[in-house]
Amino acid sequence: MKLNSLHLKLILLIIYLVIISVGLYFLFSVIDIKDLMSYEFIRSNRDIIFKYKSENFLFLNIIFFIFSVLWILFLGFVFPLLVFSGFVFGKWWGTLMVVAAVSIGATLLYMLANFFFQDLIKETLVPKFYKLKKLFDKNDILYYGVFRFIGGGGVPFTIQNILPALFDMPVKNYFIATFAGCLPSMFVTVALGSGIEAVIDKNEKLSFLVVLSSPEIYIPIIAFISILFAAFLIRKLYFKH
Repeated sequence: MKLNSLHLKLILLIIYLVIISVGLYFLFSVIDIKDLMSYEFIRSNRDIIFKYKSENFLFLNIIFFIFSVLWILFLGFVFPLLVFSGFVFGKWWGTLMVVAAVSIGATLLYMLANFFFQDLIKETLVPKFYKLKKLFDKNDILYYGVFRFIGGGGVPFTIQNILPALFDMPVKNYFIATFAGCLPSMFVTVALGSGIEAVIDKNEKLSFLVVLSSPEIYIPIIAFISILFAAFLIRKLYFKH
Protein backbone atom coordinates (compact mmCIF):
# COMPACT_ATOMS: atom_id res chain seq x y z
CA MET A 1 0.00 0.00 0.00
CA LYS A 2 2.86 2.31 0.85
CA LEU A 3 4.56 1.49 -2.46
CA ASN A 4 1.38 2.24 -4.42
CA SER A 5 1.00 5.53 -2.57
CA LEU A 6 4.58 6.44 -3.44
CA HIS A 7 3.97 5.61 -7.11
CA LEU A 8 0.80 7.72 -7.12
CA LYS A 9 2.65 10.69 -5.63
CA LEU A 10 5.45 10.31 -8.18
CA ILE A 11 2.99 10.20 -11.08
CA LEU A 12 1.09 13.25 -9.82
CA LEU A 13 4.35 15.12 -9.25
CA ILE A 14 5.50 14.40 -12.80
CA ILE A 15 2.15 15.61 -14.15
CA TYR A 16 2.46 18.76 -12.07
CA LEU A 17 5.97 19.50 -13.37
CA VAL A 18 4.95 18.77 -16.97
CA ILE A 19 2.01 21.18 -16.70
CA ILE A 20 4.30 23.89 -15.33
CA SER A 21 6.85 23.34 -18.12
CA VAL A 22 4.29 23.27 -20.92
CA GLY A 23 2.41 26.25 -19.50
CA LEU A 24 5.55 28.37 -19.22
CA TYR A 25 6.64 27.39 -22.73
CA PHE A 26 3.37 28.47 -24.33
CA LEU A 27 3.12 31.57 -22.15
CA PHE A 28 6.53 32.91 -23.11
CA SER A 29 6.13 31.86 -26.75
CA VAL A 30 2.95 33.95 -27.01
CA ILE A 31 3.81 36.88 -24.72
CA ASP A 32 6.88 39.06 -25.00
CA ILE A 33 7.85 40.18 -21.48
CA LYS A 34 9.47 43.30 -22.93
CA ASP A 35 6.09 44.38 -24.29
CA LEU A 36 4.43 43.92 -20.92
CA MET A 37 7.03 46.21 -19.36
CA SER A 38 6.77 48.81 -22.12
CA TYR A 39 4.73 51.91 -21.31
CA GLU A 40 4.05 52.59 -25.00
CA PHE A 41 2.75 49.06 -25.52
CA ILE A 42 0.43 49.34 -22.50
CA ARG A 43 -0.79 52.80 -23.49
CA SER A 44 -1.44 51.81 -27.11
CA ASN A 45 -3.44 48.74 -26.08
CA ARG A 46 -5.33 50.34 -23.20
CA ASP A 47 -8.42 51.14 -25.28
CA ILE A 48 -8.53 47.61 -26.68
CA ILE A 49 -8.35 46.12 -23.18
CA PHE A 50 -11.06 48.39 -21.77
CA LYS A 51 -13.32 47.92 -24.78
CA TYR A 52 -13.07 44.16 -24.31
CA LYS A 53 -13.75 44.56 -20.57
CA SER A 54 -16.89 46.61 -21.17
CA GLU A 55 -18.23 44.03 -23.61
CA ASN A 56 -17.16 40.88 -21.73
CA PHE A 57 -16.89 41.96 -18.10
CA LEU A 58 -18.07 38.71 -16.47
CA PHE A 59 -16.06 36.50 -18.81
CA LEU A 60 -12.88 38.54 -18.27
CA ASN A 61 -13.36 38.36 -14.49
CA ILE A 62 -13.78 34.59 -14.57
CA ILE A 63 -10.79 34.04 -16.86
CA PHE A 64 -8.54 36.33 -14.82
CA PHE A 65 -9.64 34.71 -11.55
CA ILE A 66 -8.97 31.17 -12.81
CA PHE A 67 -5.68 32.22 -14.38
CA SER A 68 -4.56 33.86 -11.11
CA VAL A 69 -5.35 30.73 -9.09
CA LEU A 70 -3.42 28.53 -11.52
CA TRP A 71 -0.58 31.07 -11.81
CA ILE A 72 0.04 30.94 -8.04
CA LEU A 73 -0.47 27.16 -7.94
CA PHE A 74 2.22 26.77 -10.59
CA LEU A 75 4.69 29.03 -8.74
CA GLY A 76 4.13 32.27 -10.67
CA PHE A 77 5.14 35.68 -9.31
CA VAL A 78 2.32 37.58 -7.64
CA PHE A 79 3.36 41.14 -8.56
CA PRO A 80 2.17 41.11 -12.22
CA LEU A 81 -1.27 39.88 -11.14
CA LEU A 82 -1.65 42.74 -8.68
CA VAL A 83 -0.65 45.47 -11.12
CA PHE A 84 -2.81 44.05 -13.93
CA SER A 85 -5.79 43.67 -11.61
CA GLY A 86 -5.56 47.29 -10.51
CA PHE A 87 -4.97 48.54 -14.05
CA VAL A 88 -7.98 46.74 -15.52
CA PHE A 89 -10.46 46.31 -12.65
CA GLY A 90 -9.67 49.23 -10.35
CA LYS A 91 -8.32 49.18 -6.82
CA TRP A 92 -11.42 48.02 -4.92
CA TRP A 93 -12.83 45.24 -7.09
CA GLY A 94 -9.33 44.38 -8.33
CA THR A 95 -8.06 43.92 -4.77
CA LEU A 96 -10.97 41.73 -3.68
CA MET A 97 -10.70 39.49 -6.72
CA VAL A 98 -6.93 39.09 -6.83
CA VAL A 99 -6.52 38.53 -3.07
CA ALA A 100 -9.22 35.85 -3.15
CA ALA A 101 -7.61 34.17 -6.18
CA VAL A 102 -4.10 34.34 -4.72
CA SER A 103 -5.36 32.95 -1.40
CA ILE A 104 -7.05 30.02 -3.13
CA GLY A 105 -4.00 29.34 -5.31
CA ALA A 106 -1.68 29.51 -2.31
CA THR A 107 -3.96 27.21 -0.32
CA LEU A 108 -3.99 24.63 -3.13
CA LEU A 109 -0.19 24.85 -3.33
CA TYR A 110 0.03 24.37 0.43
CA MET A 111 -2.18 21.28 0.19
CA LEU A 112 -0.03 19.86 -2.62
CA ALA A 113 3.16 20.56 -0.69
CA ASN A 114 1.70 18.83 2.36
CA PHE A 115 0.74 15.83 0.23
CA PHE A 116 4.05 15.46 -1.62
CA PHE A 117 6.80 17.03 0.45
CA GLN A 118 5.77 17.46 4.08
CA ASP A 119 8.65 15.34 5.40
CA LEU A 120 11.15 17.01 3.08
CA ILE A 121 9.88 20.48 4.01
CA LYS A 122 10.24 19.72 7.70
CA GLU A 123 13.75 18.34 7.28
CA THR A 124 14.83 21.30 5.15
CA LEU A 125 13.13 24.26 6.83
CA VAL A 126 12.83 23.30 10.49
CA PRO A 127 16.44 24.34 11.33
CA LYS A 128 15.76 27.83 9.98
CA PHE A 129 12.20 28.39 11.19
CA TYR A 130 11.90 26.21 14.29
CA LYS A 131 11.45 29.23 16.61
CA LEU A 132 8.33 30.24 14.67
CA LYS A 133 6.65 27.01 15.75
CA LYS A 134 6.24 28.31 19.30
CA LEU A 135 4.37 31.35 17.96
CA PHE A 136 2.27 29.34 15.54
CA ASP A 137 1.30 26.85 18.23
CA LYS A 138 -0.17 29.72 20.28
CA ASN A 139 -2.35 31.14 17.51
CA ASP A 140 -1.57 30.03 13.96
CA ILE A 141 -4.09 32.38 12.28
CA LEU A 142 -2.80 35.46 14.09
CA TYR A 143 0.91 34.82 13.67
CA TYR A 144 0.76 33.50 10.12
CA GLY A 145 -1.43 36.46 9.19
CA VAL A 146 1.19 38.80 10.67
CA PHE A 147 3.90 36.82 8.89
CA ARG A 148 2.07 37.39 5.59
CA PHE A 149 1.55 41.05 6.42
CA ILE A 150 5.29 41.66 6.83
CA GLY A 151 5.97 39.92 3.53
CA GLY A 152 7.35 36.86 5.22
CA GLY A 153 10.25 38.87 6.59
CA GLY A 154 11.99 38.61 3.23
CA VAL A 155 11.07 34.95 2.67
CA PRO A 156 10.18 34.30 -1.03
CA PHE A 157 6.44 34.16 -1.69
CA THR A 158 6.52 30.50 -2.76
CA ILE A 159 8.28 29.50 0.48
CA GLN A 160 5.73 31.52 2.45
CA ASN A 161 3.01 29.44 0.80
CA ILE A 162 4.40 26.10 1.96
CA LEU A 163 6.00 27.09 5.26
CA PRO A 164 2.96 26.21 7.46
CA ALA A 165 3.53 22.57 6.51
CA LEU A 166 6.12 22.71 9.30
CA PHE A 167 3.37 23.39 11.82
CA ASP A 168 0.57 21.18 10.44
CA MET A 169 -1.61 24.25 10.06
CA PRO A 170 -5.28 23.45 9.24
CA VAL A 171 -6.27 24.41 5.69
CA LYS A 172 -9.12 26.65 6.86
CA ASN A 173 -6.83 28.59 9.17
CA TYR A 174 -4.24 28.85 6.41
CA PHE A 175 -6.73 30.40 3.98
CA ILE A 176 -8.06 32.91 6.53
CA ALA A 177 -4.57 34.00 7.61
CA THR A 178 -3.36 34.27 4.00
CA PHE A 179 -6.35 36.36 2.90
CA ALA A 180 -6.23 38.72 5.89
CA GLY A 181 -2.43 38.98 6.00
CA CYS A 182 -1.95 39.64 2.29
CA LEU A 183 -4.82 42.11 1.97
CA PRO A 184 -3.08 45.36 3.09
CA SER A 185 0.09 45.12 0.99
CA MET A 186 -1.74 43.71 -2.02
CA PHE A 187 -4.27 46.54 -1.87
CA VAL A 188 -1.42 49.04 -2.09
CA THR A 189 0.09 47.32 -5.14
CA VAL A 190 -3.29 46.99 -6.84
CA ALA A 191 -3.93 50.69 -6.13
CA LEU A 192 -0.60 51.44 -7.79
CA GLY A 193 -1.73 49.58 -10.90
CA SER A 194 -4.99 51.54 -10.85
CA GLY A 195 -2.98 54.74 -10.50
CA ILE A 196 -0.89 53.90 -13.55
CA GLU A 197 -4.10 53.52 -15.56
CA ALA A 198 -5.28 56.92 -14.32
CA VAL A 199 -1.98 58.52 -15.36
CA ILE A 200 -2.20 56.94 -18.81
CA ASP A 201 -5.76 58.21 -19.14
CA LYS A 202 -4.72 61.80 -18.38
CA ASN A 203 -1.33 62.10 -20.06
CA GLU A 204 0.15 61.37 -23.46
CA LYS A 205 3.60 60.63 -22.07
CA LEU A 206 4.73 59.18 -18.80
CA SER A 207 7.43 61.01 -16.87
CA PHE A 208 8.92 60.71 -13.41
CA LEU A 209 7.47 64.10 -12.42
CA VAL A 210 3.99 63.14 -13.63
CA VAL A 211 4.13 59.92 -11.65
CA LEU A 212 5.19 61.60 -8.40
CA SER A 213 2.67 64.43 -8.75
CA SER A 214 -0.30 62.11 -9.28
CA PRO A 215 -2.20 61.22 -6.07
CA GLU A 216 -3.24 57.94 -7.70
CA ILE A 217 0.45 57.02 -7.62
CA TYR A 218 2.06 58.75 -4.66
CA ILE A 219 -0.66 57.81 -2.15
CA PRO A 220 -0.18 54.04 -2.75
CA ILE A 221 3.59 54.53 -2.62
CA ILE A 222 3.35 56.36 0.74
CA ALA A 223 1.02 53.64 2.02
CA PHE A 224 3.43 50.97 0.84
CA ILE A 225 6.35 52.66 2.61
CA SER A 226 4.22 52.89 5.76
CA ILE A 227 3.46 49.17 5.56
CA LEU A 228 7.15 48.40 5.07
CA PHE A 229 7.99 50.47 8.15
CA ALA A 230 5.28 48.75 10.21
CA ALA A 231 6.46 45.38 8.91
CA PHE A 232 10.05 46.23 9.91
CA LEU A 233 8.96 47.05 13.47
CA ILE A 234 6.82 43.92 13.76
CA ARG A 235 9.64 41.79 12.43
CA LYS A 236 12.06 43.26 14.97
CA LEU A 237 9.63 42.67 17.83
CA TYR A 238 8.20 39.26 17.02
CA PHE A 239 10.30 37.62 14.28
CA LYS A 240 13.85 38.48 15.32
CA HIS A 241 15.12 35.00 14.66
